[in-house]
Amino acid sequence: MSMKVYLDPLKRHDFVFAFDVKDGNPNGDPDAGNLPRVDPETMQGLVTDGCLKRKVRDWVNLTRETEDRMKIYVEHRGILNKQHERAYTALGKKSTGTKQDRDTINEAREWMCANFFDVRAFGAVMTTGVNCGQVQGPLQLTFARSVDPIIPLDLSITRVAVTRPEDAEVSEEGEGGKVTEMGRKAIVPYGLYVGYGFFSPFFAKDTGMNAEDLAVFWEALQHMWEIDRSASRGFMSCRGLYVFTHGKAVGNAPAHELFERVNIKRIPDTPPRQFNDYQVKVNESNLPEGVTLTRLVG
Repeated sequence: MSMKVYLDPLKRHDFVFAFDVKDGNPNGDPDAGNLPRVDPETMQGLVTDGCLKRKVRDWVNLTRETEDRMKIYVEHRGILNKQHERAYTALGKKSTGTKQDRDTINEAREWMCANFFDVRAFGAVMTTGVNCGQVQGPLQLTFARSVDPIIPLDLSITRVAVTRPEDAEVSEEGEGGKVTEMGRKAIVPYGLYVGYGFFSPFFAKDTGMNAEDLAVFWEALQHMWEIDRSASRGFMSCRGLYVFTHGKAVGNAPAHELFERVNIKRIPDTPPRQFNDYQVKVNESNLPEGVTLTRLVG
């Protein structure tokens, strides 16, 4: 049986993905009191590539954690140098830090690529202390940006319990005696976000990323929202995933021309509060020669 074209690691893939959030915060900005990230000039919402990669990593870790080659390098609360040490231990080598010889670094780099999905896919700088070299990953993601401006809301909330015993005490003057605590919660009433990604077969050859890895990645983009539920993130869902595959490794058409074929617009005079308030049109006619479009979602 022939390989599905969007799984071929020898081909270039450019892709568009869309997801939405309802009554939640898709990516808080720690420099702005954890309010949803926005472009201050357009007020369009932003979700960083790092946030998206975190979700991919979590999906891979949950679904493939028992497999050696599917380990995750950037783990929650992980220590990167300890991950590097695993390579040296497996190879029977000793780390000498900045004085490490090039051959050992290359061996360690290959081991890291062979065992960690996110190193193979996204790349990594692994020169911190225990030197495993650097990897440029074949999969790159942009920030995701909302189709329309969003309205970040900073809401007050209360808790019917206090933190410390002394908070509930009443003084002789009758002061104190708190029974509730105040807090804040930031949400976006609704936002539809679009991001873009790129897969390079040249870097995939270098890191060893294969068809199985690509299948895992496409699966993660579709389903990673289901394992990332929390009260702060509201309701998030994948709404579109469109993969443009090129016949040539260097590509048959510029990525921006292909991305322009996926057009998402809000229905006029409708305040966006659900996905059905938008129209998605995908121009599949007269694709450039050698380019194939696969609609995985949408």
